[in-house]
This record gives sequence, C-alpha cells and structure tokens, in this order.
Amino acid sequence: MADSAAADRRHRLKSIIGGSTGNLVEWYDWYVYSAFTLYFAPVFFPAGDRTAQLLNAAAVFAVGFLMRPIGAWIMGIYSDRKGRKAGLTLSVSLMCAGSLLIALTPGYDQIGWIAPALLVLARLMQGLSVGGEYGASATYLSEMAGKRRRGFFSSFQYVTLISGQLLALLVLLVLQAILPEPDLESWGWRIPFVIGGGLAVVVFYLRRGLAETESFKNAQGSDAPKSSGLTLFRHYPRQALMVIALTAGGTLAFYAYSTYMQKFLVNTSGFSRESATAITAAALFVYMLIQPAAGALSDRIGRRPLMIAFGVLGVAFTWLIFTTLSKTSDPYVAFAIVLGALIIVTGYTSINAVVKAELFPAHIRALGVALPYALANTIFGGTAEYVALWFKSQGMESGFYWYVTGMIGVSLITYLRMRDTQKHSEITED
Repeated sequence: MADSAAADRRHRLKSIIGGSTGNLVEWYDWYVYSAFTLYFAPVFFPAGDRTAQLLNAAAVFAVGFLMRPIGAWIMGIYSDRKGRKAGLTLSVSLMCAGSLLIALTPGYDQIGWIAPALLVLARLMQGLSVGGEYGASATYLSEMAGKRRRGFFSSFQYVTLISGQLLALLVLLVLQAILPEPDLESWGWRIPFVIGGGLAVVVFYLRRGLAETESFKNAQGSDAPKSSGLTLFRHYPRQALMVIALTAGGTLAFYAYSTYMQKFLVNTSGFSRESATAITAAALFVYMLIQPAAGALSDRIGRRPLMIAFGVLGVAFTWLIFTTLSKTSDPYVAFAIVLGALIIVTGYTSINAVVKAELFPAHIRALGVALPYALANTIFGGTAEYVALWFKSQGMESGFYWYVTGMIGVSLITYLRMRDTQKHSEITED
C-alpha cells in the first residue's frame, strides 16, 4: 500500500514538473516580446519619439491578446475532447512558429509596411497559442495535483509563468552586458526569439510524453455533453461570468505591476533601461518564490481569503504605489515598491488557476477555464500597457492608477460574493 502511494506521488510529481517546464517555455516566448520592446520598436515602426514607438509596439502586444479568446475557444474544446496533453502539444507548436517568424522578419527600412504586418501575424499566432495554453495547463496541473495540495501544486503555473518572464529578462541582461547598444538595437534583439523557437521544439517532444489526467479519462467514460461554447454559456453561465469578473482586476494588476512596470521605470521614473530591467527582474524573482507558499496557504485556509486580501490591498494602495514610484530615483526604493505591489497581487496569481478549474466539471473544464479568462485577459490585461501609455501621452498619467484601482474593486466585489472553491470543488478525484 505504501509503495503504491509513493509511486502515485512520483507519477503526479513527474507529470506536474513536465507540464510546468513546458509552461515556462511558452511564457518565455510570450514575454520576450515585452522585454525587448524598447529595442525592436524602432526596427518595425517608422522613426518617431519613444512614446509613439512604444505605443505602436504595445498595440501589437494587445493585438496578440485579441487572438487569445479564439485560441481559448478552439484549444479549450480540443483539450476537453482530445485530452489535456494534446492541447498542450498543439499550443507549443504555434508558439514556436510565432517566435521564429519574429526572429527572421526584416525591419521597416528593408520591407516597409510588411515588417509590422508580419510582426502582427506572429503575435496572432502566439496569441492563439497562449489562449489555449492557459486553460490546458491550469486544468492539467489542477487535475494532476492531489486534493490536499491542489493549491500548492497549481500555483506552479504562475511560478513557471514568472520564470518565463524572468528568463526573458535574464536573456536581456546578458545581451545588454555582452553586446554594444547599437548591436543590440540593430540585430541582437533577434537572439531571444531564436532561443524561444528552439526551446519550443524541445518542449513539443517533452509534452508528447506526458501522462493524461484521471479527470479527463473519467469524463470520457461519462454521458456528459461534448465541450462547446454553446454548452459552456448555456449550462454554466454563472461560472463563466464569475471567471471574467474575478480575472478582470487581477490580470490588469498583474500586467500593470509586471510587464508595464519596466517601461514605467524608464519612461516615467527616469531610470536607465538597464536599471529598470534589473529592478523588475529582482522583484519578479522574489515574487516567483512566494507563489507556492501562498498556494499552500490556500490549502489550509481556503482560496477566498487570499483573493479578498488582494482586492482590499489593491484598492487601498495602487494609487500610492504608482505615485510614489514615479517620484523615486533610488533603485532600492523602487525595488521595494515594485515588490510590495507584486506581493499584493499574489493573492490572485497564486491561486487563480485552481479557483477557475474548481468551478467547472471535467467535461468542459479546459474551455471553462480558458475562454472566460481569455476574454477578461484580452480586455483588461492585453490593453494595460496601451492604456497606460495613452494616459501618459495625454498628460494625465494618474488616470491609469485610478483605472487599475477601480477594476481591482470590481473583482473584490466578486471575491466577497462567491463561495470558496476549495470547499465546493467540481474536481472530484483525490
């Protein structure tokens, strides 16, 4: 009996590590775009002031998010019908193709408008990929984890997501150290996209060897209706709307405190690009380490208290965080402020995957997690940088601070009204 339990734990751990590693590469490929925007924006867009070029690049970043609901819909259904493993394998294939296309596309000076058009195409492919990746990986990790430690193990989705972002920043720091700035601006920025494409090929083969979850196998043997968008919104409208509402403030806060923060430190606080990268990377590293601790805490006290804590603290301190950060020139103070903001958003990021997975039965779980999340992520997360830069270009940057505060407040209302999914979970397997 003991040997069987130990074998089961090893099986679960191997599957979780395998799924998490692939997730890391997926998110590395996604975040490399954001990390290197300051360098490649002048290559793909006509000459202009820095904010205008960043606005164009941020708009393309947002365009990638427009495909995420479509990717979530297509691959959510695919994962529910063909298996979580099949969905994960398909998503990494699209991500690989998108990264290599960005790496190989000539600049605006060489091929004119075709350059930004190909950049948009690549981000559309990556948007399809990430749209499916989130639902498949959140579902896979939540189903593979045992009931008693589901919060802990599912938190590794954001550990690997942040690791991918950190890896992108690490590659940036290394290239900043070894390449002169003119070389980095002209051709060096292509290197991380080549790395991402190569790693995605490795992950493709890794994911083909993953074990399938018991939840999916059990659902295949039931007479439940097939996964579809119509089934989702006809039979589970409350859960779908709940995912949208609880995601809105969390995803906006995450992108405001992480991907946009690097630009904010340069464009508003006045730090150099190298200092901004180092501050962001250091804060994200500590943030990554506390995700499992928060996930484990949710296994003891429930998911709802953590989300409420994020909502209350986010509403109370977001305006103060950005206002204070805009006036500081000390990198250590900036690091402390950015880290504080990320600690606040941990109440959402560490458990959001498992909360969504616990809302839906297995036959429609991947789609139920992916599609409503992708809709909210597109509307609020994907536009975060663009909205922030637009407010700045209009001379009313503080409007963005209030926008983030307001959306966190909307999500807080949802947290206060919903049941704790740890105690009322649709994942029935132990």
